[in-house]
Order: sequence, then structure tokens, then C-alpha cells
Amino acid sequence: MADGHGRARLVVVGNGMAGARAVEEVLQRGGGEQFEITVFGDEPYGNYNRISLSNVLAGSEDSRDIFLNPLDWYEENGVRLEAGSRVTAVDRFARTVRTAEGVHGYEHLILATGSRPWIPPVDHVYAGDPEQGKLRPGAFGFRTLRDCDEMLAWAEQASHVAVVGGGLLGLEAARGLLERGMKATVVHRSDRVMNVQLDHEAAATLRRAVTSMGIDVLLGTSTSAVLGEERVEGLRFSDGSELGCDMVVFATGIRPNVELGARAGLAVERGIVVGDTMRVLDEDHVWAVGECCQHRGELYGLVGPVWEQATVLADRITGADPSAEYHGSKLATKLKVSGVELAAMGLPGPEHPHDEVVRFSEPSRSVYKTAIVRDGKLVGATLLGDMSKVSFLMQAFDRGTVLPEERVSLLFDLGGPPAQVSVAELPDDAQVCNCNGVTKGDIRSCVTGGEKTLRGVMAKTRAGSGCGSCESQVSDIVEWAAGGALDDDPAAGWYVPSVPMSKPELMAAVRERGLRSVSAVFEALADGTQDAKAKPALASLLRLVWGADYEDERDARFINDRVHANIQKDGTFSVVPRISGGVTSAGQLRRIADVVEKYEIPMVKVTGGQRIDLLGVPKEQLPAVWKDLDMPSGYAYGKSFRTVKTCVGSDFCRFGVGDSTRLGITLEERYKGLESPAKLKLGVAGCPRNCSEAMVKDVGFVAVEGGRWEMYVGGAAGAHVRKGDLLCTLDTEAEAVLLAGRFMQYYRENAKWLERTYTFMQRVSLDEARAVVVEDRDRDAARLDAAMEASVAAYRDPWLEAEAAVTPNQFLSVVKQ
Repeated sequence: MADGHGRARLVVVGNGMAGARAVEEVLQRGGGEQFEITVFGDEPYGNYNRISLSNVLAGSEDSRDIFLNPLDWYEENGVRLEAGSRVTAVDRFARTVRTAEGVHGYEHLILATGSRPWIPPVDHVYAGDPEQGKLRPGAFGFRTLRDCDEMLAWAEQASHVAVVGGGLLGLEAARGLLERGMKATVVHRSDRVMNVQLDHEAAATLRRAVTSMGIDVLLGTSTSAVLGEERVEGLRFSDGSELGCDMVVFATGIRPNVELGARAGLAVERGIVVGDTMRVLDEDHVWAVGECCQHRGELYGLVGPVWEQATVLADRITGADPSAEYHGSKLATKLKVSGVELAAMGLPGPEHPHDEVVRFSEPSRSVYKTAIVRDGKLVGATLLGDMSKVSFLMQAFDRGTVLPEERVSLLFDLGGPPAQVSVAELPDDAQVCNCNGVTKGDIRSCVTGGEKTLRGVMAKTRAGSGCGSCESQVSDIVEWAAGGALDDDPAAGWYVPSVPMSKPELMAAVRERGLRSVSAVFEALADGTQDAKAKPALASLLRLVWGADYEDERDARFINDRVHANIQKDGTFSVVPRISGGVTSAGQLRRIADVVEKYEIPMVKVTGGQRIDLLGVPKEQLPAVWKDLDMPSGYAYGKSFRTVKTCVGSDFCRFGVGDSTRLGITLEERYKGLESPAKLKLGVAGCPRNCSEAMVKDVGFVAVEGGRWEMYVGGAAGAHVRKGDLLCTLDTEAEAVLLAGRFMQYYRENAKWLERTYTFMQRVSLDEARAVVVEDRDRDAARLDAAMEASVAAYRDPWLEAEAAVTPNQFLSVVKQ
């Protein structure tokens, strides 16, 4: 029966990525004129990108930012969404579906019921009757936004998570919870992580990268039981060993949701069986798509095949291409695993004696590349940590193109064409963004349609909004399609993406409106929409503007800032008291020794910044350690002024021409803990021999003959090495202290979030910085000095003031109820 407009009724069961994509494809083919579309979804909201759940877990994305089709999208496209409504039965003879609210008829039915986490047969994993499927408190599957929310709520009070399963999802869950300040251990039955996609060497390289981030990995370990009566207290393994933990996440695979189809009498094996047209076997009016369906004996858990299936289904159901068929998918994916870029396609390793293999490994950089060739065709490739050849390999794998005779050029450019040419040679139907099924042609069409900014193209096509691994290639294609004539992107100058203002504009608005908290900024300047990624940057800016009058909100801080210590790979913390200028006393050393013995601190390390680091302090012991030390914070954890490295200077050194120690102590005592867009490290050298490396610090002073001081800014000696720019030469220590503060205030007010001074100086130029800070070209020096004075006056030390716990579990490591 058609509706009043002559449209047939199309019912879609499932509002996940497959169901919503099928609807999108139908609409693109004019299906809105053919069908009255109703979508039923278990979850009470629109369609979201499940791939981004790990970013939500890590706090790098807000859950509101991962929605692909928010609720208003359905209304705008004439689609009726029954959110939070579960279909319980299908009558394929009467052509109806049943929900708790009633019976709904259809002419065409699409089943996109997806999958659910598979929980292995582990003793005591369930609370009560296993048939009810309710996991014990502290145990979680990881599949939905609700799962993510519940995990985050539990993680607020937990300290150690065990993730059972070392595939992509398990590694991502571990990374996300590690970012939340938890100790994370991955437990995997196989002898290598991601064993389905990676060979042993690639897996070993990835494992080293993962463990270097602080995630423990137990391989060849089978979980047999969950420990704990009321809540999770640990795991027992098949060999009898145990692991203490207060949270467990199961990432052990998925199972298709086929029960609805089975009850309706449809053809069901491992999945709902479909033919090449995506119709369910022996059915004229029922279709299936996504993880719930089985095609030619195969089940697919990646988004790429889902997009291909949805395209064929839409072509067939709308009549746009009556001959369209789906013949299966070549499995190729490009993603990020715990922050490491990975592309995997086809075979993980050779399977035939005559297979050609090209392999390159550089474990120190977490780089591994391999290509497998059979009969002149690429049948498998893996790229880990280096994506420079991914476009070529993806195209060669997908299309079976002729390969270069010099096989090493599969992995390296040996004097080959530039990247722009490679992008130009990609066919329009080459898939660029696997997460959202965006092709090169989609991006090119968007650009030729008038969108000439990278941010705009990404917003309209969704390219790059999943794992982010394709962002650089998207940028290359946008630039190529625009012929290099990209429009200026106003958002490129915004301090944070969610507030359309530059940093100076934002600071002015904050002052004018009296906005003293991060949530107040979102409410007043971003229509109330909060952005998790923007919170730390906004918190830093507000502390800069308001000092002690800033209204602190704990969820806007990084874990290190919440507990005033630096988290380590094992979930413990390091404590670094301030030792100004590297000069200490017997009393301080005695207190440090007493604390080390009392709390059995496992490592005491003299740092490169001339301080003493106490490593391995459990979170719950931090307040007591601070109290017993009775020393100020060294801010080794903060985006702030940290330390001033000094040499002996003129008092003892026979080469010294200036008292570097005194100036260093003066600088550190004045600017201690100063809020900054990124960390600030200073140095003072008593002569040009530069023993304290002052010329490669963010701000450095070098004593020269005549009692004068050369001032250098924008130096670096870490991953980047840069000699600082000589800003000026000063006559007195007082001038040095004043100019250091003025330059840092200028930097604080104008630098981007997390932009170090060496990048800042390259961006603004030495001449500009000198004109503002030294020559006072803009008559702004007095204001900069006054603003710095206000920040110095507002300083409060979180350790000496023995800050009480702001939240009940701020310093707790175990769950307590």
C-alpha cells in the first residue's frame, strides 16, 4: 500500500552506519520521491560514527561531534525516525514489522541490524543469570555510545583497566582509557596483536609502539574468570595466574544480530543470507546490508564493504541501476591504531612458494612496510607508521594495475613523480576516506561545486572525520582540485575550532562579558555546544586572562593538571619539586631522602633541568608526598613556566663573567608556574661557553664582557633543534628579568595553543617580536608589563597550599562505592 503521494513504504530496521548509509544512498537516487521512509533504531538518537568512539573514550572528541546524521537531518530529508524503538518481529507474509508501540506495514524492508560484542565464556563475567546478559559491575563490552558513557563513568573511580582482546578495538580502548589517566593492560589470546591483519614482524613493531605509550600487553594469555564478588577486582587466566584490576573491557569480536531474521523464517546461517543484489535469499521485498548479512559465505566488519553494499542496494531498490551487483569486497583499510597510522590490504604475509615479498623494517621509528606480489599483481600490503605510498598501493591492490619491475619502488619513491602527480593519477572512484566511504571524485566534485577550503570540504564530505589517517591525502586532493587556488579559511585563525574568534578577539570577548569558566565560554560564544578537544586550550586562556579569579572546572584539565603530577606509563606519577636554578640545600635533600624512604619510591632521577624527580608515586599517595616534602611544585607536568637551567656562574667558575646562578634563581622565583600556551624552559649562562645551553631555550640569557646580557628567544633542543634568535643585549639583571616577562607575556597573548616559542618566532618573525617587546613600537610595553605583574601576583602553589581534593575521587586509584 502506498502513501497519499503514491510512494511505497520503505522500512529500515537499524539506524547504525549501514542503515543510515543505505538511506543516504537511496535519497541520492531520488528515493525520497519513490518511498515513504521510516527508520527504526534501538538507540535514542541519530546515526553516529562508531569508529570515533575510541576518540570519545580518550577525550579527544566530544560525543556530540561524532554524529553523522543528527535528528534534524531526518526531518530535513523527509525521513521518519523512530529512535529508541526496537523492532521485535517481522511478518514477511503480511509485510509488517512489530514494535512495542504497534504494527507498521511496508512494501520494502531493509534489515541493517548490525552486530553486538561477543563476550567469551569467562566464569563470573555476568551478574546473575547469564541469559539476561547483564555484565558484572566494572565489566563492559565496547560497541555503542552508551557503552562509552558507562565506561567513562566507571573510569572516574577506577585505576587499572584490563582490555581482553588485542585487535584494533581493544588497542583503541586501552589507548582511550590510558589517556584518561588509567593504567591499561591488554590481554590477548594470540601470539601477536591484530593477528588477523598483521604478520609477526608488523605486529611486533606495533606492540613496541603501544608499550612505549604505557600500555602493557600480555600475549598468548587466555582469560578464564573475572575475580570479585560485588564488582570486578581482577582476572584469572587459564594457566592459573591472576591480574589485579578494577575494570575490564571485552573487545573480543562481534556477532551479527540475526535473531530478528531467524524468527521471521528468513535464510540465516552465520548472518542473514543475501545474494548479489543484496536481497535476502528467496525474498522479493526484504533486503539486508552491513554486519548482519552474509554474502557468498562472507561476513564483513569493516565500513568499506558496507558502503559498497549500500550502493548496490540503493541502485537496485530505486531502479537507478537494475543490473547493479555486489560481488564481495577486497579487504583494505587505512586507520590509526593507538595513534599509529596503519594501512592493511589483502594478505598479511606470503602464502605461496612463488610469492614475491618486499619488506622494510625500522623499529626505532615504529615503521614497517611490506608488499606481496603474486603473478605480477599486488595481493597484500602493510604500511605501519609511514603512509607515503598508501595511495599507489591501494589503487594497485584494488584495480590490479601493472606493477613496477623494480619491486622496491612499491614501498619507496625512487626519484618518482611528486605527490601532486600521484594524486592526479588516482581514479575518481578511488576511496580516500575508508571511515566514511568518501572517494576522490566526491572531494573533487565538492571543490568544483564551489567549496575551496579544506575545512569546508571535510565538513561537507565527512572525509577525514573518522580516524583522521586520510587527512593529509584529503588536503592534497583539495589543493589539486582547486588548482592551488584555495580560499582563505577564516577558521584557520580561530584559537579553537568551536569558537569563531582569533585569540585576541576571544580574550577581548572573555573580558568584556566576564566569562570566567570554560562552560560559560561555550554558552556565550558557541551556542552552548561544548567541544571536549577545546577545553584545555580555553582553560589555559581563561587562567591567562583572570588569574586567581578563573573558575576552575575539573573536566577541562588534562589528567596531569587535575592531580598536579606527571602520569607515567604504569599509571603511577612523578613528583618534581622546584629547585630554583638547580641550587638546593642539605635540608631539602634530607626531606627528599626521607620521603623516598617513607613511601618506598622506586626511582629518584636527577633531571636535565637540574631538579630531582621522584618516580613511581601512586595517585592516592600524592597529597601525603607533597605535604611531607614541604617544597613548591616544579610544574614538570604543566603547560607552563617550568625551570631555569644555570651554570655555576661568576662566583666559582674561572671563566664566568656574569652571575648566572643569581639571575636564574631570580627568574624562576618570579615566574614560577606561569600559565602558558606550551611549556617554557629557560636557561642562563655565565659566559659565551654556554654550559647551561641557554641559546637553545625558549628564553635564554648569556653573560658577555662588560656585565651585559644577551637575550635569546625561540630556541629548542628536543625533537626539534634550533638556536634561539638574539633579541637584544641588556645592561643589567633587572632589565633581563623585565624583558623576559614582557616577551613571555607577548608570547602568551599571541601564541596558538601548544605552539612552542621556536614555532612562534618563525611565524611572527624576529623583527616583529623585537619591535613590540624591545622597541615598544605599539606603545604596548607598559600594558604587557602590568599584565605579567598581575599574573605573578595571582600565583598560588597547589602543593604548598595542600590543595584539598576537589572531587571525591581526585586522588583515588580504586573503585569505592
